[in-house]
Amino acid sequence: MRGVGGPLLCIGDLLSDVAADDSGDSGSQEGSPPSSPTVASGNPVHPSHLHQLFEENYDQLVKSLSGHDHSWTGLTLKLCSALKTADKLVSSANANSSLLLEKVEMLESIIKRGDSAVEAAKAIPNMQTVCKQLFVHTLFFNLLR
Repeated sequence: MRGVGGPLLCIGDLLSDVAADDSGDSGSQEGSPPSSPTVASGNPVHPSHLHQLFEENYDQLVKSLSGHDHSWTGLTLKLCSALKTADKLVSSANANSSLLLEKVEMLESIIKRGDSAVEAAKAIPNMQTVCKQLFVHTLFFNLLR
């Protein structure tokens, strides 16, 4: 019996919606109103827009609570949805930073191997002189043929 009655039933609806969202699949929000056009359409929210989305929902909620209408329940759901979006964004950022850290560590190991190869080549005594002599001998040998 959703949405029938006065404000007390709307509070119950709000609590049951929040409980259903927390316990159920986070992808299915059939009963709750969309938080914003970007969140409702399933498009990812850009991190720079998240603060603005939260501020808009919060300001609307404060205005509703200062008035005498009952739209605050829907606005509270929108605010909760914005917070869930922020949580997903933080989780995604954490996963991406972990992946980036792994790739940086792999690059560091490649650079270290390259540096050690350069050091090993420098450790060979008179490497440049030997290469020059080999080149001259090869050239001379080819001329004699």
